[in-house]
Amino acid sequence: MGIEIERKFLVVGDGWRAAPAVPYAQGYLNRDKRRTVRVRIAEGDAWLTIKGQNAGATRAEFDYPIPVADAEQLMALCDGPLVRKTRRRIEHAGHVWEIDEFQGDNAGLVVAEIELPAEDAPFERPPWLGTEVTHDARYFNSSLAAEPFSTWPESRPRA
Repeated sequence: MGIEIERKFLVVGDGWRAAPAVPYAQGYLNRDKRRTVRVRIAEGDAWLTIKGQNAGATRAEFDYPIPVADAEQLMALCDGPLVRKTRRRIEHAGHVWEIDEFQGDNAGLVVAEIELPAEDAPFERPPWLGTEVTHDARYFNSSLAAEPFSTWPESRPRA
């Protein structure tokens, strides 16, 4: 079984912007609390990903490459709008961070993710790392397709 252990944080400042940015488009064929099925296109490649329900920062994940033409057709079947973002990968203190800067209805949101071998694995925090949002479902990409960042009430924290 594929397992993903991922922690998620808001990003502050601009120290992360020097890394090259890669555009991503992704959509969700279904979203519920038990699983999500995502189709994604980036850098001329495409994937179909099935993710299980979160148990803390851990969940089942199965990721399969698919033809881009199939992914484009599947995106037309997705629930809600596509999530568009640019991703930067930055190595910091022996770990690779993925920083997603969202566009469209999610513009203004920047999130950093780190995959770890265990939920409690130690890591050094980069200077641009803000509040942890791992357990806040609003920040799941599948949630952003259903309730974009731009629709959140002003009383919700944004950084």
